[in-house]
Amino acid sequence: MTTRRLVLSRSAALIGAASTGLLLPQIVRAQSSKIRIGLMLPATGTFAQTGLGVDNGFHLALEEAGNKVGGRDIEWFRVDDESEPSKGVENATRLVQRDKVDVIVGTIHSGVQMGIHKVARDTGVLSLIPNAGVHAATRAQCAPNVFRTSFTNSQPTSALGKVMVDRGHKKAVWITWKYAAGDEAFEGFRDSYTKAGGTVVKELGLPFPNVEFQALLTEIASLKPDAVCCFFAGAGAAKFIKDYAAAGLKGKIPLYGSGFLTEGVLEAAGASADGILTTLHYSDSLDTPRNKAFRLAYAKRFRMQPDVYAVQGYDTGTLLMRGADAVKGDLSNKKALYAAMEGAVIDSPRGKWTMSKAHNPIQDMYLRQVANGENKVIGIAAKAVADAGTGCRMA
Repeated sequence: MTTRRLVLSRSAALIGAASTGLLLPQIVRAQSSKIRIGLMLPATGTFAQTGLGVDNGFHLALEEAGNKVGGRDIEWFRVDDESEPSKGVENATRLVQRDKVDVIVGTIHSGVQMGIHKVARDTGVLSLIPNAGVHAATRAQCAPNVFRTSFTNSQPTSALGKVMVDRGHKKAVWITWKYAAGDEAFEGFRDSYTKAGGTVVKELGLPFPNVEFQALLTEIASLKPDAVCCFFAGAGAAKFIKDYAAAGLKGKIPLYGSGFLTEGVLEAAGASADGILTTLHYSDSLDTPRNKAFRLAYAKRFRMQPDVYAVQGYDTGTLLMRGADAVKGDLSNKKALYAAMEGAVIDSPRGKWTMSKAHNPIQDMYLRQVANGENKVIGIAAKAVADAGTGCRMA
């Protein structure tokens, strides 16, 4: 991942006895003249491209505001989280303890996010989640200093059930990677599909990031369901789409998915993706002035087309600026900072959205179909979708 625009700075000083553990919330650090932002995103592995989209979108939002947050200049710090959950706590701790960041922006992988989440809850550092949809972060383990600008893993798939049954697909097979994001995406699909009158005839899975799909595709062919629904993302999604077609299933068993199945991978998937139906809170084909202006600005700046990850990164930057401006850059004024972020109405390329009490977006879910290398919006699958926020009790 490129290091454009980044001022790479490393502090050699640690704070006393905190050098062997996490900084405690009561430790007060002198406010720097600059706001220190830690980016913890994947630069390598299957989610590298999604991390780049978040990175680009976040920087674009701040560049449009003159590269200042609450009137203060920015100092950047970066960690490649490698989509490796075992390193999540260590990497987040490095940003908080060594680099003394004011805010952590990250990440993509739900397992890695839980490492960041532990550090955020232990230290009180402001944590902005631009993608990872792990439920716990805005459910049972919600926290006043943690805000998500993307979705919960079950939000997109919760809009799929009625769509599929209305199209006559009453028996479906589910397939995904067996990790937190896949399991939680299944929850949204299962609940909405069975409520609409559908039956999940088989749940199939393989370990993340395994992409050897052939045996499971053979099983799907033998089951002969009305449709297949899935959760995959990144490079693995592109391979699944191509393997699905190569197995002779395309055109015989309709393929549905959480929108991440076809997000940012259509060029790699090629014609194999044509016709796939997904639900998501964004589509590049949204015909609104706000989305058109964003896409033009992004394309000019980065010489590539934005996807949902870029939008989420952009909205993360917007939310941070909304809060920081309200407190004139004093992020230590947490009560006012959090109140401003909780009450924000974000005028996003995806459409306007608001923040739930559990700090998760309330947003529309679009029904999209792949046609001519683009996710075309063909309707709104569900309006103002809010995650349940089950178990959330803000301290």
